[in-house]
Amino acid sequence: MAVPEGSAATSEQEETPLLDRISSPADLKSLSLSHLPALAAEIRHELIDIVSRNGGHLGASLGAIELAIALHWVFDSPRDRIVWDVGHQAYAHKLLTGRRGRFATIRQEDGLSGFLSRDESEHDAFGAGHASTSISAALGMAVAFSRSAEPERRVAAVIGDGALTGGMAFEALNNAGILELPFLVILNDNEMSIAPNVGAMSRYLDRVRTDPRYNRAKDELARITERLPQGELLVELGKRWKDSLKEFIYHSMIWEELGFTYMGPIDGHDVRALVDALRQAALVPGPVFLHVVTQKGRGFAGAETDRERGHAVSAPSLPGAPPAPPKYQDVFAQTVIELAGDDPRIVAITAAMPTGTALAKFQAVYPDRFFDVGIAEQHAVTFAAGLAAEGMRPVVGIYSTFLQRAYDQIIHDVCLQRLPVTFAIDRAGFAGDDGRTHHGIFDLTYLRCLPNMTVMAPKDENELRHMLTTAIQDVDGPVAIRYPRGAGVGVTMTEPLHSLPVGRAETIRAGSDIAILALGAMVLPAERAADLLAADGIDATVINARFVKPLDERLILEVAARCGAIVTVEENVKAGGFGSAILEFLDSHDVFVPTQVLAVPDRVFEHASQGRLRELAGLSPNHIAHAARALVTSRKLGAAGEAFAPAKPVG
Repeated sequence: MAVPEGSAATSEQEETPLLDRISSPADLKSLSLSHLPALAAEIRHELIDIVSRNGGHLGASLGAIELAIALHWVFDSPRDRIVWDVGHQAYAHKLLTGRRGRFATIRQEDGLSGFLSRDESEHDAFGAGHASTSISAALGMAVAFSRSAEPERRVAAVIGDGALTGGMAFEALNNAGILELPFLVILNDNEMSIAPNVGAMSRYLDRVRTDPRYNRAKDELARITERLPQGELLVELGKRWKDSLKEFIYHSMIWEELGFTYMGPIDGHDVRALVDALRQAALVPGPVFLHVVTQKGRGFAGAETDRERGHAVSAPSLPGAPPAPPKYQDVFAQTVIELAGDDPRIVAITAAMPTGTALAKFQAVYPDRFFDVGIAEQHAVTFAAGLAAEGMRPVVGIYSTFLQRAYDQIIHDVCLQRLPVTFAIDRAGFAGDDGRTHHGIFDLTYLRCLPNMTVMAPKDENELRHMLTTAIQDVDGPVAIRYPRGAGVGVTMTEPLHSLPVGRAETIRAGSDIAILALGAMVLPAERAADLLAADGIDATVINARFVKPLDERLILEVAARCGAIVTVEENVKAGGFGSAILEFLDSHDVFVPTQVLAVPDRVFEHASQGRLRELAGLSPNHIAHAARALVTSRKLGAAGEAFAPAKPVG
């Protein structure tokens, strides 16, 4: 029997995985609507396979696969703009926009970012690693399009229900509602953020999901009409109609009052329904709010039921690896629990990160003294200020990169009023594979300049415990304690909690050739650098600075006089940080000694391991030893009558 011409090719194409046929959104549009559910299944399998090995934000992306497909099937990216809030939801978007060949490199050095990046793809309309920014950015694009030669270009912002708790999102909604531009906001409502959603908006969305809607109200009215006597019918009918109508419109009321046309809730895993809804939304001449309900972690059992795994998974540990020391965040939480047992004034606050900051442990012991305010860092800081103003001792557990979002509140509401708020700043320094948006490398600079602020950094987990004790018990004003991501150095933590003398550094080893003044996580590399120098016959002093503000001025003057040269080391940007503080102090006392500031250079650092990033920034023991060795050599040359040549900056 003859085979019809072309049938073999058609059969071969049908057997080719759909995902293999897609290198751009234009390829996606060549698929029929009936193919899209199968494509979603293939993407789900690909995400689970790769992210389970590499680590990454798996849960939200699994929940948004069908939404990403529908958006790219209906919209015309990059001509139309799709703005994903944060990027946790956008792994499927990456696969559909030409990055499948590199997807196995996600969150690896020189690989794809775990977030969106305008440097990575023209389809990444806006890059962000912090939540609640998408509506503002997308609205700006919509206004720009309206003033361009192509006003028909469309813009969609995709925001999660957790990010919707951020005040910036509502500021943008408030603005968008009065502009009356074609503009689409899609709420990806997956009912599960990193931690349980909190606040009135979460309760509101719960009601939307469970709303029986109009048909139930209509059926009830029909039953009443059949049952009631004629005389009572009109009165009761009017009452029930009023109640039913109110219930019917209630859930869309907030968005309608803000000036949006509300659509939804839509099943976020029904591709056909999503396509229909997006097509309808595109016909509306003004702003539209499309409510899509999805399941976070869909298709991956662990992520569907576990909030932490539902948000992100970690790469598996190497077989036979020794157990790691306790993480700084866990030491922090356990210490606050211990202190709170003796001090009823202590309360703990987090902005949607109870697990990441480990304050969920505090919540389990003291639920009435724990507050998760949602993705609302500004509110968290001023809320803490209000508590402190009435005699409480609030501890705000927050990532360094997220504290940036509340800078005005730190200045205006805490520092200017000298209120005793303790900021426990997690993920200070390089954040590793979370990359450029999460590196906490600016906090020393933006906090050191503030009046009344005390700034500390522990060299190890044991010192963190004592710094927390000092902050809460001995400092009558704002305190910031910054510590790195991940495990401590493995010191014994059996000694009782005690306070440290405020503004006093620690001399770890005394030498006469050069002084290395190190801060926080850089103290251990400084000690190792001193060992390398000792092998070369160079006798180095190593100082654990402990405090950036106030400095140990007496000790700095002493080592400057004894050693005649200084190297400062910090995991913070060079401008305005710890090294700058040392230079400013020496200059104010007319002390001029050769000084090399080792810090994070003025450039953007992408994602890699923390150790690798420190090497790239010139903060490894070898880099520290090299800088110190160069200074000592220069001093000796100068003493021999030759011109002094300052050491080249490392990194």
